[in-house]
Amino acid sequence: MSERGIATLRAAVPSAGRLAPSVLAGMASGLSAIALLACSAWLIARAAEQPPVLYLSVAVVGVRAFALGRAVFRYLERLTGHDASFRQLASIRTGVFERMLPLAPDGLVGTRRGDLLARFVDDVDELQNVPLRVVQPLVSAAIVLVAAIVGVALLAPASALAVLACLVAGIGLTLLAQRAAAVRAQRELAPLRGDLQAAVLEHVQSVDVLVAFDAADASRARIEQLGERLARATRSRVMAAGAASASMTAIGGFAVAASLAAAAPLLEAGRIDGPTFAVLALVPLAIAEVAAAIPLAATAWRQARASAARVESAVPQQVPACIPVAPTHPVSPAGGRVPPSIRLRDVRASWPAAVDGRDEAVPGVESERRTTATSGTALEHVDLDLEPGECALLRGPSGAGKTTLAHVLVRFLDYDGSYRIGDVEASRLDPDALRSLVGLVEQRPWLFDESVRQNLLFARDDASDADLLDALDRVGLREWVAERGGLDAMVGERGSLVSGGQAQRIALARATLAGFPVLVLDEPTANVDAAQADALMHDLVSAARGAGRTVLVISHAPVDERLIDRTFTMAEGRADGRSTT
Repeated sequence: MSERGIATLRAAVPSAGRLAPSVLAGMASGLSAIALLACSAWLIARAAEQPPVLYLSVAVVGVRAFALGRAVFRYLERLTGHDASFRQLASIRTGVFERMLPLAPDGLVGTRRGDLLARFVDDVDELQNVPLRVVQPLVSAAIVLVAAIVGVALLAPASALAVLACLVAGIGLTLLAQRAAAVRAQRELAPLRGDLQAAVLEHVQSVDVLVAFDAADASRARIEQLGERLARATRSRVMAAGAASASMTAIGGFAVAASLAAAAPLLEAGRIDGPTFAVLALVPLAIAEVAAAIPLAATAWRQARASAARVESAVPQQVPACIPVAPTHPVSPAGGRVPPSIRLRDVRASWPAAVDGRDEAVPGVESERRTTATSGTALEHVDLDLEPGECALLRGPSGAGKTTLAHVLVRFLDYDGSYRIGDVEASRLDPDALRSLVGLVEQRPWLFDESVRQNLLFARDDASDADLLDALDRVGLREWVAERGGLDAMVGERGSLVSGGQAQRIALARATLAGFPVLVLDEPTANVDAAQADALMHDLVSAARGAGRTVLVISHAPVDERLIDRTFTMAEGRADGRSTT
């Protein structure tokens, strides 16, 4: 395992102060279980001798106290342990998310969304077992077992040695057998969960396309195959865990026999009495029950290691060369919210390599990633000028580099050459500061499974309903929203309850609400019927040009010349759109 994976496992363990209550409660629960069986054995054997009840009262109280203590301490162990573990998971998940943010979206585009979600949710959740099923049980069990063996040794040293030998040999054999039986299944469980979740998500998001091309049955068959593989791996893991529990129960029986064999000569010699002999006969069962936590901890440890490795591999150890990083000493953009001039000279850019060879289709990206794979770059030579308040059209065939240029403009991708915003080189600006100046409306805008109001509030969370309705009015959606019941109308996951044109309008309303001085519209009519494309383009460009902002329209479809100040063409990653003024 890499150092980062080990660091993740360490990060999953709460601080000693936070984990100590759970360890202490676990110790108290284990000791109570052993003391309960010892006290019960002594009480039953002593009662058979029919002594005065006064001699039994302490043992009677002890049985009740240890029975209650076992349950209470077990509850406290679970309560404090889960509280500490869940608090630690929050910090781990936050840390993973913070490492993802600088890479998103293009640094993660080669990882399937479903698998990334599985790593971020399921695999991080699996790390809770490090403190709950590994550290705390092992520490508690080790201390309790030492105390129990010492206690038995005080009564009969030979019995203590016999029980200890049975435990060491039995636990060692159980661990070896368990590893041989389930190590492969445990290693495959986490990746299989990720593959299954990715397949389900891809099927749900693309079900209309799959049905249209008669591929839905094949997709479902793939999901069922992955589900069956996951079920087999899960069964193998559960069977190995069950076999380990059964073997520990058998070890308890052997420990009882060994203890009796060692204690019998002492009983015959009169060195111990009958009740003590009964204690030595039954206590090994409780000791074996406590020791059963060790094989289970080993299983949880192997699974947590696999999940930790997947969590770390979800985010590259180093930022890919094609992804921008914040400068050490960023400068502030000049001019506030005034539209700046844009100057690109000999700009070159490419896409990062795919993660584990599996690309997820992203509109406008797939063909340009293929261009990068064959030629090494998606943009080879781009010169472009955008004047403040100007509306320019960028034309070109699919794969020409138009979407790559859009991602460079908002600094999702890094670049070589010169890209100046006003008088400042874009690489000197913090990427987040640049994105407050340059906004992007993609050809498949991301709409959340929320209301229209919430989708707009992501752009400006202090906007009033009047502001939201005004933004919708500028893109021609005010009446449509009113007909659907107002701002609380739901749009569905990825805008499934609205048309492609309405999704573009909502996305543009969100962008105008954010107040970007420069706005890039990437293929805004790509998902709209040709009959409606002209009207939609007219509305979108007219709304985008409001407030004097600069607009770059990227489209392979014709655009009304009356809407455009200047047009230039991109082909094979090259474009020359320099101003002649």
